[in-house]
Amino acid sequence: MKNIFIFFTAMFLFVSCNNNQCKTVASYYSHDSAGVRTAGVKMIPIETPIGKFNVWTKRFGNNPKIKVLLLHGGPSSTHEYLEAFESFFPQEGFEFYEYDQLGSYYSDQPTDSSLWTIERFVEEVEQVRKTLGLTKDNFYLYGNSWGGMLAMEYAFKYQNNLKGLIISNMMSSCPDYGKYANDVLAKQMKPEVLKEIREIEAKQDFANPRYMELLLPNFYKEHLCRLQEWPDAVNRAFKHTNNAVYAMMQGPSEFGVGGRLVNWDRSKDLPQLKVPTLTIGAKHDTMDPKHMEWMSTQVQNGKFLFCPNGSHMSMWDDQAVFFEGLIKFIKDVDAGN
Repeated sequence: MKNIFIFFTAMFLFVSCNNNQCKTVASYYSHDSAGVRTAGVKMIPIETPIGKFNVWTKRFGNNPKIKVLLLHGGPSSTHEYLEAFESFFPQEGFEFYEYDQLGSYYSDQPTDSSLWTIERFVEEVEQVRKTLGLTKDNFYLYGNSWGGMLAMEYAFKYQNNLKGLIISNMMSSCPDYGKYANDVLAKQMKPEVLKEIREIEAKQDFANPRYMELLLPNFYKEHLCRLQEWPDAVNRAFKHTNNAVYAMMQGPSEFGVGGRLVNWDRSKDLPQLKVPTLTIGAKHDTMDPKHMEWMSTQVQNGKFLFCPNGSHMSMWDDQAVFFEGLIKFIKDVDAGN
């Protein structure tokens, strides 16, 4: 029996590796200059107005037709909370890339404040795209939260490089987001909790540990990730966030935007987007799901995915709906539907 098992195992490996398929599957892993395999990790040099820096990327899979670049939120969070994709995309045969934007934990972290603008981040994404060899025939751009904003901005300038666009858990207007956070989400909190949060914010005392003590159970656990125990990947992303960049662009308050992005609004420009676009919203999201559904009607070729049990990180707390809908969208676009 043992010999029969070994025989069939060998035959399976022979058939599977026929036509150099095994070599193709294995060969996508990056090699450094010494020929050492780096498990898909590649540091990509990017040019900025103040010099050259390196950003971290990691490749999974090998698919000439479907290549997905993941843009994390923040600004200046990390790719780590998007590791949920590793449990779903490989079995579909998708090639995808995790990526830490400049200023984020695994990439260079310069301190020059002139770097933290939407326009510079867009050019960074374009440089990453070129280095990775992503083209209009295979390039799908996914962005969550701030990454969704960045994905929109990239598409407004470079949509001819895209095959598909996914705007996940991000509204097209920061003023509208602030209004939703204050007029809807804040009012769902216990009055005494909201009162104490507002008092801390009024004093600009955001470093006060009490602020996070209030936000974690009353806001983050309700609207950011609703799992009782947060996944390790989510905890690592929080731990590694570059708070200096985050506060500069997003602002210190979680109730809307107060930094450089405070007046960002692209709602009227959505009809310019002709690339197939999926918008994703969730019932318990920090963003208004109705607004994200509306966004799908404003682009020229849009669809909407609603996660009824999800929040801002629906890839964790409503995984079945999230990934089924996202994978279907990518396959539909790939098939020309």
